[in-house]
Amino acid sequence: MRKIQMVDLQGQYEFIKEKVNNSITEVLESAAFINGPEVQNFQKELEAYLDVKHVIPCANGTDALQIAMMGLDLKPGDEVITVDFTFAATVEVIALLQLTPVLVDVEPDTFNIDIDALKKAITPKTKAIVPVHLFGQCPNMEAIMEIADEHNLYVIEDNAQGIGADYTFKNGKKQKSGTIGHVGATSFFPSKNLGCYGDGGAIFTNDDKLAHTLRGIVNHGMYERYHHDVVGVNSRLDSIQAAVLRAKLPLLDSYNQKRREAAIKYTAALKDTNHIITPYLNAPCGKDGICDTCNCHVFHQYTLRITNGKRDELVKFLNENGIPCGVYYPIPLHKQKAYQDERYNEADFEVTNRLVKEVISLPMHTELDDEQIIFITNKIKEFIN
Repeated sequence: MRKIQMVDLQGQYEFIKEKVNNSITEVLESAAFINGPEVQNFQKELEAYLDVKHVIPCANGTDALQIAMMGLDLKPGDEVITVDFTFAATVEVIALLQLTPVLVDVEPDTFNIDIDALKKAITPKTKAIVPVHLFGQCPNMEAIMEIADEHNLYVIEDNAQGIGADYTFKNGKKQKSGTIGHVGATSFFPSKNLGCYGDGGAIFTNDDKLAHTLRGIVNHGMYERYHHDVVGVNSRLDSIQAAVLRAKLPLLDSYNQKRREAAIKYTAALKDTNHIITPYLNAPCGKDGICDTCNCHVFHQYTLRITNGKRDELVKFLNENGIPCGVYYPIPLHKQKAYQDERYNEADFEVTNRLVKEVISLPMHTELDDEQIIFITNKIKEFIN
């Protein structure tokens, strides 16, 4: 059996090696390292894939979130609601801009924002909502947009883990994650479903005026060289990373399909195991299993809940047996030193406080094979039983 990896980027590279190498060589020979043709072409191709009017490439996913908020002209002290159960970058940029982060609990099944908690958190100072498409599945975006419309709030989608996922509205309409709110942000970190070979990110919007503002912000506030019309930053996707992303973008749907196929096999092996809760799909395609045809969940992570209090022991056992795994995330944001606030009440984070003790993410990537999945699931059942 091949060595099990949490993410097998080497294996993935082998299938696109010639295309990637040739594209990088072309960039090197052209010396168009910043905002060259590869970046411009990637932008257009991603716009077409997402069916969104504007893609603004930038240096990384954290910058994408920050620039999105800068473009909306939020003011210091404005409240921005997001989830307690996510990576720190989501709340980090809120704090950096001197906005006020308001953390709320998540649903126990999807791990995404709890709509009732969101409603309760809105105050006259609330200006924006940042839903996170955690582990590759959208939250209830239809409800979120209705709430935003009712209260005149911006919606900034954190799509770092969800690129390629479809959200299905009640009327059957489908729309790509990241393109539903006023603006979306994503990361192209190497381990993402669409990842480059360094850092990279992008912002999406259908708002022409906002897109114009964002394009200035990413380039020092310039639309014309040495004319600084807005306060900006230096955050550009370089041409080499764009070349890698162009090679991968046509394969994104197949990459996500391979992740779904691996998830189906994981769930089939583990769904009836005591003390294990397998991933839940908040989608019309069925909640007791994983649909193998739709893109409602793209499984950036395949995350179990271990309910017998032995999650950490399982992590140790798997590592001892050559199986990498991850705990995303071990500490709630409201308990992180940087984001502690006397406004928070522990009773408001019941689900998050439970999840951080139960979740474990298994190896998930495009190169997983049946032998590896069988070995992983058998070891988990061996430990549980």
